[in-house]
Amino acid sequence: MNQLSRASMKWSRLVGGMRQPSAAAVAPRRFSTEASEPNPADSGDQFFRTPSAGVVYGKLLDITKHTSKADIINLLDASNLSPEKIKVEYNRGFLPLSMVVEFPSASSYDAALRSIGRKGRIYNIRRADKSDWDAGAPYDGKAIILLGLPRNASFDDVERFLSGCQYNSSSIQISVRFTNEGPIRMALVHFPSQALAMHAYITKNRGFCLNNQITVQVLH
Repeated sequence: MNQLSRASMKWSRLVGGMRQPSAAAVAPRRFSTEASEPNPADSGDQFFRTPSAGVVYGKLLDITKHTSKADIINLLDASNLSPEKIKVEYNRGFLPLSMVVEFPSASSYDAALRSIGRKGRIYNIRRADKSDWDAGAPYDGKAIILLGLPRNASFDDVERFLSGCQYNSSSIQISVRFTNEGPIRMALVHFPSQALAMHAYITKNRGFCLNNQITVQVLH
């Protein structure tokens, strides 16, 4: 056998002994989009890390009849409140019981907690519901109460007492407040604006209806 034949046979044995790659090894790899899809677990974590949004309601307790909305706004200065976001809750005798506050966010409510704690806890505050907010009448300083009306005072007597004031005559409501000193007659009157209600307070407080001296209280 010549040298060329021996080289050819050696090459054939070498090629035949090589292992052929499997179909799986040579199959083309497919492009996958699974890595680009969001992980549900990650989405859930992101949700819980998101600050809560939306309004939060709080009820401010331990107020007095001299507590004003301006007092509360100054107290809770970090909560960014406006007078329209505060409602005074009165009892049937129009004595103030609490103030319901609409905070723009949970963080604003938390800021109110910190303010109250930092300034000596003059008032207490607790979480409230939207139903508490909806139940409050929006007087907004546009209504007054006339306290101490005579038993025989009529609607005409109330209108004569309010002579010179601009008010909604159809809004007059006469009722009775029961106290330890006995029943007190009173009248609720609405005005078109805060300025007109304040004018009635300034000009009519401690005035007389028939023979009784009348106390005027502005409702906030």
